[in-house]
Amino acid sequence: MALPKLDTPTYQLELPSNKQVIKYRPFLVKEQKILMMAQDADDKEDAYNMLAGIVDGCTFNNVDIKTMPIFDFEYLFLKIRCKSVGESTELSVLCPDDNETRVPITVNLDEVDVQVEENHSNVVGVNDSIKIVMRYPTINDIKSVGEAETLDNMMKLLNVCIQEIHDGDTIHNMVDVTKAELNEFIDSLPTETFEKMGDFFDTMPKLTHVVNIKNPKTEVTSEVIIQGLDSFFS
Repeated sequence: MALPKLDTPTYQLELPSNKQVIKYRPFLVKEQKILMMAQDADDKEDAYNMLAGIVDGCTFNNVDIKTMPIFDFEYLFLKIRCKSVGESTELSVLCPDDNETRVPITVNLDEVDVQVEENHSNVVGVNDSIKIVMRYPTINDIKSVGEAETLDNMMKLLNVCIQEIHDGDTIHNMVDVTKAELNEFIDSLPTETFEKMGDFFDTMPKLTHVVNIKNPKTEVTSEVIIQGLDSFFS
């Protein structure tokens, strides 16, 4: 006699980037085991691969994980996690007034959302006729390039996230441009344009939550911004 098959609840959400409705289910035991392995992984690329596999399975393989913006992926994972193991998580937050005291807090993950800065744009103007259209980094970009914490990683991320270059009515799609041509173009940019491209990453949508914490040593209350998927599971 065959063992019984369990019914798994399904839920829906809208992706922050394009409002696409996604159907998903909670983690099963098989995903929970993979998640534990990802948390213990020394190699960040391995951890990302395992997290991508979890999200892919929990969305019934109906979402293109490789091409979605990283903030969509983080938001989707967070919401799956909420329905799987609970909405609350315990964090240890550093008090900014002395940069040494940590305060334990409880965060409701269901209240965490993707925030977009008011003046953010994916179009960077070079001059009156030339503009650069950027795309948001994906999980594959972050795996291959790394997070933009160093100049080298920043340059690599710029290369992969330039989508189009408009020169008047002429549109240059990066799939038709060689790496050498793109590098030459980037090297010829004015420094202020390079800074604008950096602003694109600084102001791009991010998984963000604001909390108020009180330092028990100084009695100072501070507003702290928790940002990025890793921050909600530290």
